[in-house]
This record gives sequence, structure tokens and C-alpha cells, in this order.
Amino acid sequence: MRNSLPWIGFMSVAVSLSLASCGDSKPAGPQAPPPVAVDVYTVAAGNATYFDSYPGTATPLNQVDIKPQVSGNIVGIFFKDGQQVKKGQKLYEIDQQQYKAAVEAAKANVDVARANLAKSQQDADRYEDLAKQDAIAKQTLDHQRADLEASKQQLAAAQANVASVETNLKYSVIYAPFNGTIGISQVKIGTAVYPQTLLNSVSTDDPMAVDIAIDQAEIPKFSHYFATGAKPKDSLFTVMLPDGSIYPYPGSLYLLDRSVDPTTGTLKARITFPNAKNELRAGLTANIRVKHDAGDSSLLIPYKAVVEQLGEYFVFVVNEGHALQRKVVLGTRIADKVVARSGLQAGDKVVINGVQKLRDSSAVAVAPPKAPTAAGAASAGK
Repeated sequence: MRNSLPWIGFMSVAVSLSLASCGDSKPAGPQAPPPVAVDVYTVAAGNATYFDSYPGTATPLNQVDIKPQVSGNIVGIFFKDGQQVKKGQKLYEIDQQQYKAAVEAAKANVDVARANLAKSQQDADRYEDLAKQDAIAKQTLDHQRADLEASKQQLAAAQANVASVETNLKYSVIYAPFNGTIGISQVKIGTAVYPQTLLNSVSTDDPMAVDIAIDQAEIPKFSHYFATGAKPKDSLFTVMLPDGSIYPYPGSLYLLDRSVDPTTGTLKARITFPNAKNELRAGLTANIRVKHDAGDSSLLIPYKAVVEQLGEYFVFVVNEGHALQRKVVLGTRIADKVVARSGLQAGDKVVINGVQKLRDSSAVAVAPPKAPTAAGAASAGK
């Protein structure tokens, strides 16, 4: 029994060493992926001058459809299609024969009514004298007084009829309502026309307006433009014509519509432009460019740093060796950069290369700034 105890102790030590060696041979757990190599861009405030673009349609400030107010055949057209016309210029003439005859007949009726009135006045005066002598019945005098009043009313009606037919005669000649450009005539000489027949249209063309629709969220900004009266020389509003050229004359905000269209959530804004050469024509479609000069207060980032997900935009900001995904609101794109309206601050470092390999909170290794080409070549030769 004395010899067994040392043997048991030896076996215990051996088992312990065996277990320790088995623990050392246990396979290691999964290792973390290596950091992703990325390039970063340091966000800084800068000068961002850019243009917001709005589709628009050229609209005359004043346009009138020329329609007759009397019936008849067109006997005269006194302009050339598309020419400039002056206010009061004779445009069309409708056959006046029937209207002149109506005026003459109405004037003759006035003469007849005036003669009847004179006769009634004489009879009334005579009956008044006889009544004073009790030579006629009172009823006879009353009837004559009524006849005299009727004669007066008949004369007034005849004179009103003269005014009516003279108006019709005047309407048989149609004049330009204001200075402007007249379109292509819709009728020819000899055409029978009636009230509300469209003959032509006249519109003003200098200045010319361009109407755009702005989102209701932009109403405060445009209200500020309207209140401060942005002057044309500031070039705040310019027109890009359909051929891509820029109209040489800047415009000014003329009005904002009274209400928002509930179906689209937009408000109509009207900008006017000088148009001495008639380059802007009614119905022309063009783009209004609204200039924004933010000075040194805008944050610009490279557009390649932006990741779009389900209509929202994100960037990866490096912080203590990790890339954190951050939502941003973007503004206008300017060349290879874009305005970051919110979500970033000056000094943030956003990833610009290696974005596709990142997930939120990925470990990153920021590459050092690239040396100039000449310095890189000299370094390689050493």
C-alpha cells in the first residue's frame, strides 16, 4: 500500500498534461475580415453656383380672339397674316348694306314718331283750352293726355332703335384691340360669318411671358424673389431654348398664381422677358433656369460617393476605423459633384472609392493621399 500512492500521483500528473495538450490542439474560431481599403474625401464648404431647371411654355401677356358681333359676308381684309398691328387698325369689314339700310329706316321712324308727337301735343293743348271752358268731356281730355304720353314713348323707342342699328353698323368693321402680332386669318373674303365665328387672334409679344410650375415646397423661395423684385440684370432667370442655346436677355418674376393646383401640388409662376426680335413666340416650349449662388456655404461631395437605395441616398462616413452609413438629402448636381443639403457636416470624411465593398460599420483602412505623378515616379526609381 505504501508504494501505490506515488503511482497514483504520477498518473494524475500525466492525465493533467494530456488534457492540457488536448486543449492546445483545439481549432481556432473564425477570424474577422481584414479592413477594406478605401479612399476618402473631406467634406468642406464651398462656392456652389448652379441652375435649377423648370420646363415652361411661352405665353403672351395679352391675347384676344377676334370674333364678329354681327352676321354677314367678309368684304375686306386689311392686313397681312402674321404682321404687327397697331391699336385701332382696321382688320376686317363685313358687308354693311343691310346695316346702313337699317340705320336709314330707324332714322325715318324717328321722324315719324316726332311728327306724331307734335300732332298729339297740339291736340292736347287744344283740349286743355276746351276743358277750361267745359266744352268737352273730361274723359276726352284724359284720352288725349294718354295719347300724348304714348307719342313721347314711341319717339324714345325710335331713337333707341337708331342707336341699336348704328351699333350694328359700327360692329361691321373690326379693329385691332391693342398693339401686337396678328395670326393667320381663319376666313377669306366672301366668307359668311356669324357672331362667335373665329376670325383671327392678336397677341402682345414684347415682353413675352414664360409660365412654369413650381413645387409647393418652393413657394417661400419664389415669394422672396417676388418680394425683393429680382432685377433682370441679376440674371436670376434665363431661358434655354429648344436648340440648347441660352436666350440672351434675362427675365424677371412677373407673378405667382393665387392658388396651388391640388392635383399636382404645384403653383404657376410667370417670368417675363424682353422680346424685341420676336424670338420667343406664343406656345414655344423652353426651360427656365433659376440661378442659385450659395457663396461659400454649400457642402459639395463627389457624386460617386453616393449610394442610392429604394429612392433614398446614403454615403459612408469614416469614423475611428469604421465606415458608418449615413442618409443624405441631395441638391443639384454640378459636374462630378453634388450639393449635400443635409446629413453631412464640414470635416466629415466620406468614402469615394471602395464603396461597393462596404456595409454599415465595416472596418476600413484609409489609403494615404496619392502623391503627384512626378513624385511617385521619383519614389519608384529609388
